[in-house]
Parts: sequence; C-alpha cells; structure tokens
Amino acid sequence: MKITPKASLPPSFHAVASRDKASVLVAVCLAALILPLSFTGGAIATPTIGRDLGGSPLALSWITNAFMLSFGSLLMTAVALADAFGRKRLFAGGVLAFSVASIVIVWVPSIAWLDALRAVQGIAAAAALAGGSAALAQEFDGDARTRAFSFLGTSFGAGLAFGPVLAGLLIEYQGWRSVFLSSAFVGTFALLLGVPRMRESLDPDVVRFDWLGAMSFTSTLCLFTWGVLQLPPSGWSSSQAWVLLGSALLSLVVFLRCEARARRPMLDLSLFRYPQFIGVQMLPVATCYCYVVLLVLLPLRLIGLDGLNGVSAGLIMIALSIPMLVVPSVAASLTRWASPGKISAAGLLIAAFGLFWLSSIDPLGRQASILGPLLVIGVGTGLPWGLMDGLAVSVVPKERAGMATGIFSTTRVARWVRCFASNN
Repeated sequence: MKITPKASLPPSFHAVASRDKASVLVAVCLAALILPLSFTGGAIATPTIGRDLGGSPLALSWITNAFMLSFGSLLMTAVALADAFGRKRLFAGGVLAFSVASIVIVWVPSIAWLDALRAVQGIAAAAALAGGSAALAQEFDGDARTRAFSFLGTSFGAGLAFGPVLAGLLIEYQGWRSVFLSSAFVGTFALLLGVPRMRESLDPDVVRFDWLGAMSFTSTLCLFTWGVLQLPPSGWSSSQAWVLLGSALLSLVVFLRCEARARRPMLDLSLFRYPQFIGVQMLPVATCYCYVVLLVLLPLRLIGLDGLNGVSAGLIMIALSIPMLVVPSVAASLTRWASPGKISAAGLLIAAFGLFWLSSIDPLGRQASILGPLLVIGVGTGLPWGLMDGLAVSVVPKERAGMATGIFSTTRVARWVRCFASNN
C-alpha cells in the first residue's frame, strides 16, 4: 500500500485539519470557562436558593462545597483515566454528564437533591477538564501548543473573574435556575462543536489502571479538602476538622507506598526531583495569592467597609479582571523572543510591585486610587496565567501530558478551595 507523503496532501486537507483543531480548542476552552462559572455562580446563587428551597446554613454551604470537594478530589484520578481509556472519551462523557446534571438541577425539589447534583457536577467537571486539556496537548505541538494553552488559561481567568458578575445578572433578571441552565447550554455547544472533530488518544504505555493509587489519592484530597472547609466555621479547635486532616495524612502515606510499588503509577513521583517541575506547580499558588485572593476579599472591603453597592464594587474590580482577557494572549506572542519561564517570572515581579503599591494606599482615601495598582496586578498576573498550563505539559513526555495537567490543575483548585475557605 502506497502512503502519500504529508507534503503532497492537498491544501484542502490541511485547511480541514486546521479548522478541526480550532474547533477542538474552542470546545475545550468553553468547557474550561463554565468550570469557574460553576465554582463562583453556585456561591452567588446560594442566598436566593435558600429563600426558594429552604434548608439549613450547613445544607446551603454544601451547594458550593460539594462541587469543590468532588472536583478537586477527582482531578488526578480523571487524568489517569483519560490516559488509560481515552482523552476524547473522558472529555465527551464529562461534558455530557455536566450538562445533564445542570439541566436536572433546574427541576430539583429540595436542597438535598441540589447538593447531590452539585457533587455530580464536580465529578463531571473533573473528567471534562482532564480529558480536554490532555487532548489539547495531543492536538498541538511547539508554539501552537503554547498558544492553545494560553487560550485555555484565558478561559479560566475570564470565568473566574467575570463569573460573579454574570451570575448576579442572571439571578437578578432570570432567577437562580438560569445560572445552571446557561452552563448546560454552553456545555452542550462545546460537546457538539468539539467531540466530532477530536481525535481519540491515550497513553500507550498504560498496561493496567492504577486503581489503588487512584482511590488512595482521591481519598487523600477528599479528606484534606473537607478538613480545610471545616476549619473556618468550626475553628482551629474543631476535633472533626483535625480528624479529617489526620486521616488525609494517613491516606497520603498509603498513596505514596502504592505509587512506589506500582509498575505504571498514576503519579510519577520521580518528577518531583526536578526543580523545573516543582517551579511550575508553584505558579498557580503564586497567582492565587496575587489575584484570586483579591477577587475574594477586596469586594468585601469595598462593600462592607467603604459602603459601596455591588455594582460600584464590581466596576472597580474590572480594573483587576480586564487584563485577563488580553494579557495571556500577549504573553503567548512574547514567547517568540523570550522563554515562558522568564515571562512568567517578569509577570510575578510586576504583580508584586502592584501589590506593594496597593498596600501603600490610604484605606480611607478615594476608591479610585486603587484602580492603578489593580490594573498593574492584573497585567502582572496575566503574563504567567496564559503560559503556566502550557509549561505544565512541557516538562513531561507528550504521552504523559494528562498526568502533568492533572497535578497542575489539582494544585490550582486546591488554592481556590483555600481562598474560599478563608473567605468563609
């Protein structure tokens, strides 16, 4: 059988292939966009849901906690499943399950059903993110991969930054059910756009799925996240929180022993011997403290201490959020002249300068005086934000890209949970 060289393929073939890759990228970015929207939208809708469905304060808190707990705990397991059973299959199943759960939430009769479905949403979101980001690593190479992951980072940033505003508008004019219905609509569109054009791929070296590693790692994250969420309402003297955290530590020991003995572990622990890999995992931690903490805490100051209404506080926060729509793409373009690591480091220095500037402003002064520092912080954070997803997959072999994105995403979500817990 004669094989046609790639160079002799007709231009129409390459055009179709490029359109297919673009469709896959848009689909994955849309899926990534609705994940932080679900994270923040559920929290914004909680008071309205409580007035409609009732429920105790504890039950209402699990509208957000259930999503965070299942999403954060299952990310690494989801990427291992994607490597073993197929990235396209897991992405499609995750987006479909997320959309169906979002539609069912519209008709829930009680808060208990809503909490349960939010946990289902978290599981589906983990599958969608794991399969989608790993699929992007297979579809793109070199500079194209850097640009693709910069769009993915931009989608996360936009969803996290503008999610509360969008959720507030939907609740105000269409009711709280519209928040979940809109997620189902976007998820369905991403499914129809991307899945027919996405190639199936998996890790050819996976002989047997590491079930023991997956279960022990998931239980570690689940117990740890639950314990962190228990500390703010119960206090540092809470025996329940410390039992959960202690159990998480024991589960971690079991996981490490399982991975050390596994022939093909879910998490390659040898990667932590390399400073570059550890440095990449610190990027979401740094950007969380520069950016996400301000998204959570600054509106409380503007509304609670300065007496602004929600709209005025939201307008001020745009100075922090608007760079996330532009700067990540600019950062990807800058990689033609400088390495992603240097650009990320420069961005963190710029953000640090903005934070120092913000700390020097008189709290009793005009609110407009913080616009400059917020803009600088947003620009500085936006530089690594658009590159760190790509850096996470660049330090491992292509076939293990799912594992790298799983570790990175788990680190990122863990910081979100910590920020949210601090806010409570």
